[in-house]
Amino acid sequence: MEPRARAGKNVGKMNFNHNELAQLLYGHGDLKTPLPETVRVLDELITDFIQGVGFEATRAAHHAGRQKVKFEDFEFAMRRNPRFMGKIQEVFEKKKEIEAARKNFNIEDQLMKDADKEEKEKEKKGGDKGDKGGKDGGDKGRKRQQQSDMLEDEELDELDDDLEAEADIGTAAKRR
Repeated sequence: MEPRARAGKNVGKMNFNHNELAQLLYGHGDLKTPLPETVRVLDELITDFIQGVGFEATRAAHHAGRQKVKFEDFEFAMRRNPRFMGKIQEVFEKKKEIEAARKNFNIEDQLMKDADKEEKEKEKKGGDKGDKGGKDGGDKGRKRQQQSDMLEDEELDELDDDLEAEADIGTAAKRR
């Protein structure tokens, strides 16, 4: 069978959503409502391209003695076109960054949950003894004070920016 031949189940059917392809065409300069024939042809082109790349990657994996297709197989399939290769590498780099960010976010979220649990336990213990309750209240007071100090600093920064902008306008007016 020809590797790029359309599979029998897909002949005459659209593989991608019509609205998504229309938006893609519009984003690249076509009309807001493209002709149905244009959308159908784009669907066929994209489907053939994806099937061709998938076939080449599968062939590379099979040649390497693997049943599963890996990232390196797609790199090998795209080796002759540096633009496609760059896009594939960019997508996988973004994927790694997103996974790392999710991992960090989950770790930070877990740390926050653990800190909340510890704080609640301290409040329970402090409520029984009575002397530690005042200390926790002092911590909350300090936090509130730090927050209000930060807000004042932000207001001053904005005021400084406004004064600088007015000074710039004043110097521009004097130059005229």
